[in-house]
Amino acid sequence: MSFSISFATAASDIDGALWEACFPPPLEGRWWYETLERSRLEDQFRFLYAVIRDGSAPVGIAPLFIMNFPVSLVAPDALKPLLPLIGSLAHPKTLFVGSPCADEGTVGLLPGIYRRLAVQALQEAVLSKAAELDASLLVWKDIPSGTAGDVAFLGGMFRVASFPGTLVDLGADKAAYMAGLKGSRRHNLRKKIRRSESQFSARADVLEKPEARVLDEIFALFMQTYERSTTHFERLNREFFTQIAEVPCARFIAVREDKSDAMVAFMLCFELAPRLINKFVGMDYRRPSEWQLHFRLWDAVVDYALSRGLASIQSGQTGYAAKIETGHRLVPLVNFCRHRNPVVHRLAAMAARHIDWASLDDDLARHVRAHPEAATSR
Repeated sequence: MSFSISFATAASDIDGALWEACFPPPLEGRWWYETLERSRLEDQFRFLYAVIRDGSAPVGIAPLFIMNFPVSLVAPDALKPLLPLIGSLAHPKTLFVGSPCADEGTVGLLPGIYRRLAVQALQEAVLSKAAELDASLLVWKDIPSGTAGDVAFLGGMFRVASFPGTLVDLGADKAAYMAGLKGSRRHNLRKKIRRSESQFSARADVLEKPEARVLDEIFALFMQTYERSTTHFERLNREFFTQIAEVPCARFIAVREDKSDAMVAFMLCFELAPRLINKFVGMDYRRPSEWQLHFRLWDAVVDYALSRGLASIQSGQTGYAAKIETGHRLVPLVNFCRHRNPVVHRLAAMAARHIDWASLDDDLARHVRAHPEAATSR
C-alpha cells in the first residue's frame, strides 16, 4: 500500500459514501462535522480534514481542528500557578487529530486497510500541516485503547492521560439494567427517583426538531449547567442548538414540571443504533435539590433507549460522580503530543507524567481513592 494525504476544509468536500463507510454508527459522521462548521464556532476552532488515499483511491478520513489550547485544562494543581509565567506557552496554537466534541479520536478507514501504515502516512502529513499553520503543538486527542498502539508506534510523542469516556450497558429491559448495578447503587438510584417523584409531578417528552421557543428553553438550561462546570473545552452557542436540532438522529429528552409546564431538565441524545449517545445536558439549578433532576432525567433516558431497542448509552467525559452512580464504566483514553520545540517537548513530557485521572477531575480522584484498581486499569 502506498498512502498519500490531502486536506479538505469542509466535510462536504469529501464524498458522502466515504464518510458513511469510514464513520458508521455509532460514530458521529459527516452530519456532526457539518453541524459544527455551521455553528459559528470560528472564535474557538478551525476545522479541516485529512483524506487518506491508497494510490488514487480514497480509503480514509481523519477529522482535524486547530485551537489555542488552554494548558490549564489538564495541568496538575501544583503546576497551575506557573502558567501565567510562561506566556503563550500556556495557550499554544495546536493542531488536533480528532474532534473537539466527540468522545473518542477516530481515524476512519475502509475495511482491509492496514491501519498502522495509514497512521504513519497521516502523521508525516499532519506534522507538515502543523508547521505550515505555525501550530507549535500536535495532539492526537482522546485515542481509545484499541488504536492507541498504532499511534504509540509512531514514536516521537509523549502520552498524556485524558478524561475517560463513560459507557453503560442496558441489558434487555429495565429490570436487567437495574440488576446490573452494584447493590448499593441500585438502592440509591431507586431511592432518589422515588424521592423526586414525591416532590413534584413531571412528564418526559422526546422532541425532534423542536421549535425556536423550545430551543430557547433548552439553551438556557444548558448555560446554567455550563456555568457550573469546572471543565470547559468547547463553548457552545445558541446557533449550535439550532443546527443540531435539524439532524435526523438528534433527540431532546426533556422533563417538564406538570404544575408550571416549565422545562426543568433536558438531555441532547443521538440515536445511533445500537447505542444512544448522551451528548449534552442542562438542568434548572434553581429548583430544590430534593427534586433530584439528574436522576429523574436519567430514568426517562433509560426508558427511551430501551423502548428503541438500544443496547447501551455512551455519556462522554466529565460529570463522573452521577455517571458512576448510574452504572457507567470508565473507558480509558489517551492523548499523544509533540511540541516542535525540543526543550519544551521534554519539559512537557516530564509534566505529563504527573497527569492522571485523580489530577484531572475531583470526582475521578474520589473514585480512584475508593477503587485503587481503577488507577491501574488504564
